[in-house]
Amino acid sequence: MFRTALRNLLAHKTRLMMTALAVLLGTAFVSGTLVFSDSVGGAYRDRLSKSLDDVAVSVTTGGPSTDPKEQTALDSAMVKRIAALPGVASVRPSVSGMPMIADRHGDPVGGDWGSDGDNYVPGKNGKDSRYPLVKGRGPAAEGEIALDAKTAAKAGVTLGGTVRLAVDGPVIDKKLVGIVKTDNPRVSAGAGLALFDTATAQKLFGKPGEFTELAVSATPGTDQTALTAKVRATLPKTFEARSGQELAATQAKMIDEQTSSIRKTLLIFAGISLFVGVFIIANTFTMLIAQRTREIALLRAVGASRRQVVRSVLIEAGLLGLIASALGFVLGIGVATGLHPVLNGTGASLPDGPLVITPSAVLSALGVGVVVTVLAAWLPSRKAARIAPVEALASVEAAPAPRSLVLRNSLGAALTALGVGVMLYVTRFKDSGGINYAMAGSALTLAGLIVLAPLLSRPLVRLFGRLAIRLHGVSGKLARENALRNPRRTAATASALMIGLTLITGLTVGAVSADRGMSTMGAPDMTADYKVSSTSYLGLSPEIARTLAGQPGVAAAVPLRSAGFQADTSPGSVTATDVRALGKVLDVTVTGGSLGDVRGTTAVAVSDKFAKEHRLTVGSTLPMAFYDGKKATPRVVAVYKDTDILSSVLAAPALVDPHQEKVRDSQVLVKAAPGKAGDLAEKIKETLGKNPLIKVQSQDDLRRHEAGSIDDILYLMYGLLGMAVVIAVVGVVNTLAMSVFERTREIGMLRAIGLDRREVKRMVRLESVMIAMFGAVLGVGAGVFLAWSTGHLLRSSFPQYEMVVPWGRIAVFLLLALAVGVLAAVWPARRAAKLDTLEAIGAQ
Repeated sequence: MFRTALRNLLAHKTRLMMTALAVLLGTAFVSGTLVFSDSVGGAYRDRLSKSLDDVAVSVTTGGPSTDPKEQTALDSAMVKRIAALPGVASVRPSVSGMPMIADRHGDPVGGDWGSDGDNYVPGKNGKDSRYPLVKGRGPAAEGEIALDAKTAAKAGVTLGGTVRLAVDGPVIDKKLVGIVKTDNPRVSAGAGLALFDTATAQKLFGKPGEFTELAVSATPGTDQTALTAKVRATLPKTFEARSGQELAATQAKMIDEQTSSIRKTLLIFAGISLFVGVFIIANTFTMLIAQRTREIALLRAVGASRRQVVRSVLIEAGLLGLIASALGFVLGIGVATGLHPVLNGTGASLPDGPLVITPSAVLSALGVGVVVTVLAAWLPSRKAARIAPVEALASVEAAPAPRSLVLRNSLGAALTALGVGVMLYVTRFKDSGGINYAMAGSALTLAGLIVLAPLLSRPLVRLFGRLAIRLHGVSGKLARENALRNPRRTAATASALMIGLTLITGLTVGAVSADRGMSTMGAPDMTADYKVSSTSYLGLSPEIARTLAGQPGVAAAVPLRSAGFQADTSPGSVTATDVRALGKVLDVTVTGGSLGDVRGTTAVAVSDKFAKEHRLTVGSTLPMAFYDGKKATPRVVAVYKDTDILSSVLAAPALVDPHQEKVRDSQVLVKAAPGKAGDLAEKIKETLGKNPLIKVQSQDDLRRHEAGSIDDILYLMYGLLGMAVVIAVVGVVNTLAMSVFERTREIGMLRAIGLDRREVKRMVRLESVMIAMFGAVLGVGAGVFLAWSTGHLLRSSFPQYEMVVPWGRIAVFLLLALAVGVLAAVWPARRAAKLDTLEAIGAQ
């Protein structure tokens, strides 16, 4: 039977080619995902291991102490104390921070990643081994800086040029004296790197004489754990000592979690592609078995058992899966290479590194491909085994038994009804608590539609058939009859396309609806023209608001600053500003009291939501416990409607400023003078010295920012789901090609009675279009329904969300499905039209 399976595989290699292509594409996605995630994880770990090569113990400050006599800063005395311990080879004191380096346009290098700042610590040879020099020398004076090569290129500066940066204030200019290499994983993933001499780094990021970390290297043969214990014993309680092994393990765990999330996401889409491929494989083997009934009957007649027939088909499927999976793995290496720039294009900022091909990735890809192919061929193989020799010899292909279709339709109706019922139940939820129900309901609905598809195909194909007959006459009628002849085959072929379009439509409806909701979130109550904020967590100097207020074209510049506090047992946030000027930049709706009474340290206003949660009214006292340990009990003098700009409590700066370690504004709202809003953004940037720390956003910018990268993510999802759609198209081509083969004699008869080649091509094309449009209509309808029902889960966390059906995009999807039908039929139609009439009539 093995020889029989191998002979069948070789004899039908052309007909199995499309099925092999479906398996190949699916396993390529799986193997590509595994190789890609292993490569990214390897790149992170490689850089991490290099950056921790010489670190036996890391010493950092653990936090503030309640004892004023307790030492809380790492200083030179601590460096000397640790360096004197036995087993310590050297101690490298580090001073780190986050400078913002400006590019030629004044924007921060590194984007959202920002830049890492560190001190350059030269050894006896005058070089820092942690940052090998590529060009120039290390920084040695306050006006000097060194960058890594990528950061220098992004900033557009060469050796000897001027680097513009900011840390916590105005722009600073420094001379670039060196280009270095680094193994810092953050830098390799997209962040910038700036190096300063130690004194300058302390001035920029901390205090003179203080360090943020001590990296302790050990003498050869010293046990890291024992040395860590010695170092820990010499430190005050406010310091923390961790071994290099512990650091590596912690960061490796973080890397694994990050790469695991990427892997799981991509494997979901790979699973979808393979699931779509199941329909094609099952369809192919069902049709092959129908075409080989005489052969199977002869095998049965000469003594082959049912088990041997099943085994023969499964061996054939296994060999096909193995060959296709091996080719798919090779293609997957290309997929892994291509995923890196694609994901980095969406802002992933993944590190560069060599491809890592592990045995587990190879075995997983091959195993998945073989298992999926064998499982998909299992039902067709059992169907082959059930054919009695006499029945098989007497009939080429029997029509499906009415009972089996009735049972299938009943099961499909039950599954669809259950799935729809669960999704309707999901609409009762207002938060993510119903996500598990939504997932189960979506799966049941799709499964029900797949099972019910043969029944649904009849009315929809007849509808499309009427249009085809009206436009193309006999060819349209023949195409309709061909599509209706075997509803199971039509349904299986269309279901593959339906799954892809269901997911694409659902994602599109959800993304467009979220984008519409986000566009209303930006700052609906803001009447200011611009919002000025910081790209770092440090906030803005109060001097910025004062500077902007005096600029030509600025009608008002109102600063907002904030602080956290505890109200009863729950955390809260308070916004402080000049309430008298607030009305110039923000439309605040007051529902009780007067905002004009908010002043000093004794009066505040609260949002209506906060007031309801804490049972506050005008005249109530609000107990506030600030995080610096101090308390206040101001009186509520006004209640306002909740807004995205203000916190839950509004107060005067006099109440908040004493509780800030360093007074900083979180943002400044700028109102332009009449007719001056157009070019004010650039003037603001110029006024503030094109500081990379400062971000100036218009109302449109804020709306786009709130919407984030929804479109980028959506297009990425389209690309990932596109593999499933491609496999579905392959399925249409495969079904049509094999259908043409099994109808060779019929096509010959049609040609003999007057159907010309053009009409034969048209017949095959129209059949393909009907199958594609059936799958598209079913997929679009299911996608819209699932998106509508699942969207209810966002009502509490995203009240602005309102379902929007993007009819334009849906029309594009339907047109693409139409194009798929036409393109998928090109090869089968040409093959059908080229059949010789006499040879076709004589075909068995």
